[in-house]
Amino acid sequence: MLPTPSQTVGPFFNIGLPGQDRSELVATDSDGAVTIEGMVYDGQGEPVVDALIETWQANQSGQYPDGSSEFRGFGRCETDEQGRYWFVTIKPGAVPASGGGMQAPHINVSVFARGLLKRVPTRIYFPDEPEANEADPVLASVDPERRSTLVAREDGEVLRFDIHLQGDHETVFFDV
Repeated sequence: MLPTPSQTVGPFFNIGLPGQDRSELVATDSDGAVTIEGMVYDGQGEPVVDALIETWQANQSGQYPDGSSEFRGFGRCETDEQGRYWFVTIKPGAVPASGGGMQAPHINVSVFARGLLKRVPTRIYFPDEPEANEADPVLASVDPERRSTLVAREDGEVLRFDIHLQGDHETVFFDV
């Protein structure tokens, strides 16, 4: 039996989650709390006002949550009417790489939006980890000229991570 083909989630993408904002993985006044903000842009550079961003990350010790701790590691935020999203979380620790060694601290991201047949996964890396980022096997697999699309940038008291779905500044996305 052949699998059923994918269908787009539009033309009006709204996953039915109003009121289920999970953009605060930790309280804003928590020790080590970091705010990540960004915009989602389409191929013409216009804001995407109806995208959904999901995150999954390790804790500060580099362990993915297993349900036994208060930190769940999962976040979800819809873009607002300007195409903005934000998360308050903690910086994760380095996690083991499948082939040995360690992966740099990062946050796994899934983007859902109108016109996409399925989620598009990417990652957020931290700008204050240049040595770990250099040694990260996933970042090493990305064309050096495009790696910067995976690294957040400092913007005042927050980290900024804009997501470009297509176009000249397209964010690197990974196959699933």
